[in-house]
Amino acid sequence: MTAVVIALLVVPLIAALACWWLPSRVGGPVSAAAGTVSFALVIALIPEASHHDLVPLRLIRVDALSVVFLLATSFLYGCVALYSIGYLRSDHGNEPTAHERYARRLWAGLNLFAWSMLAAPLMSNLALLWVAIEITTIISALLVALERTERAAEAAWKYVLIASAGLAIALLGTIFAYYAGAGVLGTSYDLSFGPLLRAAAHLPQTPMRLAFVFAVLGFGTKVGLFPVHTWLPDAHSEAPTPVSALLSGSLLAVSFYAILRYYQVAQVSLGPAFPRDVLLAFGVASLLLAALYLLDQRDYKRLLAYSSVEHMSILAIGVSFGVPIALAGVLLHVLAHAAAKGNAFMGAGVLVRKFGSKAIAEVTGGLDLLPWSGPLFLAAVLALGAMPPFGIFRSEFEIVAGGLSSAHDAAAAVLVVLVTVAFLGLSVAANRMLLTPRRQNAPAVNGGQAGQGVSAPAASVPIARGEPSLWMVAPVAIGLIALLVLGLHPPAELTGLLDRAVAALRGPA
Repeated sequence: MTAVVIALLVVPLIAALACWWLPSRVGGPVSAAAGTVSFALVIALIPEASHHDLVPLRLIRVDALSVVFLLATSFLYGCVALYSIGYLRSDHGNEPTAHERYARRLWAGLNLFAWSMLAAPLMSNLALLWVAIEITTIISALLVALERTERAAEAAWKYVLIASAGLAIALLGTIFAYYAGAGVLGTSYDLSFGPLLRAAAHLPQTPMRLAFVFAVLGFGTKVGLFPVHTWLPDAHSEAPTPVSALLSGSLLAVSFYAILRYYQVAQVSLGPAFPRDVLLAFGVASLLLAALYLLDQRDYKRLLAYSSVEHMSILAIGVSFGVPIALAGVLLHVLAHAAAKGNAFMGAGVLVRKFGSKAIAEVTGGLDLLPWSGPLFLAAVLALGAMPPFGIFRSEFEIVAGGLSSAHDAAAAVLVVLVTVAFLGLSVAANRMLLTPRRQNAPAVNGGQAGQGVSAPAASVPIARGEPSLWMVAPVAIGLIALLVLGLHPPAELTGLLDRAVAALRGPA
C-alpha cells in the first residue's frame, strides 16, 4: 500500500508540472488520466482500509475515514478534468495567445488543487493537516482570480482574508491541542493524531474545549459554517466553473474532515455532549441562513454556493446526533454531495456558455435548448433536494432517522423543515431556467463577464438548440450514475468502508 499512497500524492503533481510546461492541448488528456488514475488508486485502498489503519510512512496515516474523503475528491477530480476539456474547447472569447495562457494555468491549477485536497486527509499530524488545508486556500484563491475580472479579484481577496483569519483561529486550536497532548505525552509529542487519540481520555479538559471550539470556528470558515461563510458565495460564483465544482464538492468536505479529527479526540476527552452541542449549534444556524438565502437568489452559481452551505450544515447536524445510522448517513452524504454538487456546477457552466449570463431571470427554455445538459442539470437539482432515488435522499433519510432514534426529535424536525425550504428555493429557480418556455426569437443576453470566454450571440439572434460540447455532458452523466448507485444499492465494499469509518467516529464503547 505504500506505493499506492505515494503514487496518489505524486500523480497529480506530475500532471500539474506537465500541464504548466507543455502546450495546453495536452492538458486535457494528462489531467483526465491523472484524475482517473487517482480514483483507481483510492479504490485500491478500500479493502485494507476497511479492516485496519495503514501507516505507510511516518507522516502519513490512512484509515477508513480518510479514504471516504479521498473517494469524494478523486471522483470529482476525474469528472472535472473531463469536463474542462469541453469547457476550454467551447471558449471562443479569448485571443489565441491569451487562451493558451489561460488554459495552461487552469490545467496546472486544477491538478495542483486536487493534489492538495488529496494530501490533506493523508496527514497523520494535526499540524501538517493545518498546513495542507492552508495550501488548499492559496491554490484555490489563485484559481478564483483566474478570470482576471474585477469581481473575480475582489472575490479572491475576500476569500483570502476571511479564510486566512479562520485558519489563524484553527492554528490557535492546533496549539491548544499540542498543549493538551504535551502535558500527557511529553514535550517530544509531535501532534500525531494516533497518540493523541489514544491518550484522549487523560487530556486536560479546558485546553481540549478551546482546541475543539477554535477548530470548528477556524476550519468552519473553509467549510462555510455561519457566521464565517461570507466568502463562499462570491468565490464560488466568480471562479471558473471547474474550480467552482471542486470548491463546493470537495474543498468544503476536506475542511470538514479536519473538524472530524478534532471531534474524535474531543468526544473521548470531554464526553460526547459538548462537541455534539457545538456542532448542532453551528449546523442549525448555518442551515437556517442557507435556507433563507436560497429563497432569494438571482445568480444561479450563487444559488448553488448557498446550497453548499446547506449541505455542510447537514453534515454538522448529522454528526451531532452521534448514533451509527446518522454517522453512516453523514459519510454517505459526503460522497453523494460531491457527485451532485459537481454535476450542478458543471451544468451551470453549460448554461453560462449557452445563455451568456449567470442571472436566473435571463435563462429560459433550458430543457428544450439543451437536450442533454438540461435534463442532467434538473436531475442534479432534484438530487440536491434529496429526491429519491438519488444518494442524497438515502443519506439524509439516515441522518433524520438517526436524529429521531437519538432523542433529537426537535433538531431532526428543524432539519426536515429547513431542508424543505432550501429545496423550494432550488426548485423555483430550476423551474424558471429549465421549464419556462423561451419566446420565439428571444434575444440572447450578453451577460457574460470579460475573461470568461463567454461568447453569447448578438442581440436579436435566437439561440440554437444543442450542446456546447459533449465533453461537458459525459462527466455529468457519470456523476448521475454514481448518484443512482449510492441511492439504490451502494457496493458492499463501500458499505464495509463506511461501517469502519462510523466505528472510528463513535470512538471507544
